[in-house]
Amino acid sequence: MGLSTAQKQKITQFYQNKNTLRQFIVAARPQPTEAVPNPPIYKMKLWAKNSVVAVSRYWYFMGKLRKIKKASGEIIHVQEVTERSCSRIRNFAIWIRYNSRSGIHNMYKEYRGTSLVHAVNQMYAEMASRHMADFSRIHIVKTAEISNEQVKRDHTLQFIDDDVKFPLKRHNIKKDAQDKTLFSLSRPVTYGW
Repeated sequence: MGLSTAQKQKITQFYQNKNTLRQFIVAARPQPTEAVPNPPIYKMKLWAKNSVVAVSRYWYFMGKLRKIKKASGEIIHVQEVTERSCSRIRNFAIWIRYNSRSGIHNMYKEYRGTSLVHAVNQMYAEMASRHMADFSRIHIVKTAEISNEQVKRDHTLQFIDDDVKFPLKRHNIKKDAQDKTLFSLSRPVTYGW
């Protein structure tokens, strides 16, 4: 079951939208010194709108995790990660930590999407709407693709079956102007075809 060219273009436009978060891998290390001529390299997966924001987030996390500042470090590699196939719906699990107005909370969330980037964008949108948590307050700890048997959340489980059916919404069939009357003896039928 392949995608048409129009569907592929829509998917491409979605991921090229500048408001969409993309996945980056950033690698850096502290600057070499006489005491440590060959310092270790630290690599991190990040989600950001562009590479500049990804590098900025990298230094934010490295300052907290390894006490390395931007002034005393150097970027070695920045690469955007793109997934090969985006035509199949998959289940994704995301572990996050976010700062609310009352404290720091850990969460586990599940999403269905065509790619990990799609799932992460869903997560940021949901956290903004339900918990009023913006981009800077949310830290993604871990992500994973999970099988149908590993899904725990009810809102994800309901869409896993192959025989999922969606009801048709009520639909008014418009009459022609010549068949229209000002008053009618019966109510209009708004269901069925």
